[in-house]
Amino acid sequence: MKHPSNRDLFTYWNERRGERLAPDRADIEPAAIRQVLGDTFVLAADAITNHPFRLAGTRLCALFGRELKGESFVKLWDKSCQTAMRELLAVVMEEKVGVVASVTGSTGDDAVLAVGLELMLLPLAHQSRADARVLGAMAPMAAPYWLGAKSVGPLALGMFRHIGGGIDTIAPPRVVAASGRIKHGLTVYDGGRAR
Repeated sequence: MKHPSNRDLFTYWNERRGERLAPDRADIEPAAIRQVLGDTFVLAADAITNHPFRLAGTRLCALFGRELKGESFVKLWDKSCQTAMRELLAVVMEEKVGVVASVTGSTGDDAVLAVGLELMLLPLAHQSRADARVLGAMAPMAAPYWLGAKSVGPLALGMFRHIGGGIDTIAPPRVVAASGRIKHGLTVYDGGRAR
C-alpha cells in the first residue's frame, strides 16, 4: 500500500479484526478513522445490484463529480474490467481477504486526462448474506491540476494483490540449512548411495 489513507484504514481494520479473519461491521467506528473518511466507502455485497455504495466519502464523490450513495460500484469501471471487479469482490467476501490494486481513471475527454489511483477492498464479517459489506478506500496517488474541475470517468484495473485475513495466517515455508562435515576442504553431506 502506497497511499496514506489506505495504510491508515488497513491498520485500523487489522486492529479491529484481532484474531478473526475480518472485523464485524459494528466494530468499525467512523470517528476513529475520521482523517481518512473522505476517501472511504462501504459497499453492499450484492452481486445482483452490482454492489451499490452504502456510504461514500466526500473526496471520493468529488473525484467522480457526484454523490455515489446507491450507485453501482461495478458500473464505475470500464466494461472490460467489470467482470474482474465482480470476481475480486467475490474473493474479498468469500475468502475474507483484502485486495489492494492500482487503478487508472480518465476523464473521457478528447485529451484523455488520466489519474493514478490506489484502491483497497476489505471484508467485513456478517451473519447473513443480506448484511454482507465491503469496506474500501480509493484515492489519487498524486493530485493532477484538473482534479476537482473535471470528473473521473470509467476506471481501469491494474495490478492487484491480496492482503490481510487468511493471507496472514499462512506460515511462510521454512528452509532448514543442511549440515555437513568438512573433509579435505570440501563440505560433505550425508546421503546418496550406500556401499
